[in-house]
Amino acid sequence: MQFDRRGTRVWRKAQGLLDSEHVRRAIGEVATAYGICLDPHNVAAGGQSCPLRFRCIGCDHFRTDVSYLPDLERYLSDLLRSRERLMSAFEADDWARSEAMPSEEEIRRVRRLINQVKADLDDLLDEERAQIEEAVAVVRRGRSVMLGMPRVGQPLPDVRPWRLP
Repeated sequence: MQFDRRGTRVWRKAQGLLDSEHVRRAIGEVATAYGICLDPHNVAAGGQSCPLRFRCIGCDHFRTDVSYLPDLERYLSDLLRSRERLMSAFEADDWARSEAMPSEEEIRRVRRLINQVKADLDDLLDEERAQIEEAVAVVRRGRSVMLGMPRVGQPLPDVRPWRLP
């Protein structure tokens, strides 16, 4: 159950994709905060070449799925909280406030995406929904463990010169 930035189901008609096709697709994507990015330049740069700077919801290369629903809901709450804080007694110049203010369009799109994902979940049979929820639990548990790349530090100097060959 993958969705694009507009909340349209992706791969709806391709239910029986082969495992090799899933692997091929995974090679051409990079993880983002709320889904994946399919932009070839960003993928080649390991996710470090995005000109939109974390405005994935507005990009055609963005995809999300049901497992990111809690993250999207948290993101919407953060946007709404930021908007309220900036509109209240927060002292700043107008240009700084307008740059920091989440746009109504972004809030509307995140809401629409969340509602579409939830609506598609509601359309599932109870058995299908249970399978999806089980898969999401496994994926989210694995996603919370981020090992990253191991780092190899500089060798320490030998402070015992008598041990040198």
